Amino acid sequence: MAPSAAVNKRDDDIPSTSENFDLEKTAEEAKSLIEKVIKDVGKKSATRQLLFGSASGWATGFIMMKLGKAAAFTVGSGILALQLANSSGYININWDKLTRGVERVAERVEDSTSDKKQGLLKKVRNIVETNSIMAAGFTGGFFLGVAYS
Repeated sequence: MAPSAAVNKRDDDIPSTSENFDLEKTAEEAKSLIEKVIKDVGKKSATRQLLFGSASGWATGFIMMKLGKAAAFTVGSGILALQLANSSGYININWDKLTRGVERVAERVEDSTSDKKQGLLKKVRNIVETNSIMAAGFTGGFFLGVAYS
């Protein structure tokens, strides 16, 4: 039996995901999808809104606590390792220079995010006002997710 041509054919027409991946486009698509889901859920019954809000809040709280614990462990371990290496004489850390650098970076981050905070707060307020039942479920679910983790 001869092998079929479909098995041996390469798909040169299909681009790889790494070549054409656009993070900004993907973020915009995700935002529009989330907004669509929230609007659709807002039109459903109060029970569905409460269940959707609770489930999404629980998942968010659980994931945020797990990520927060991992980040805290990583940063704390790094600081502990640096301090141990510094006290053992392997490295010499100029703490004043490090502190000044961190302060400059913190100021830049604060300046770049101050405008974005207002837009985010307006979006959150709009979601809470239009979907108060879902927002209440999300809040309760978030605290349960935090407590469960």
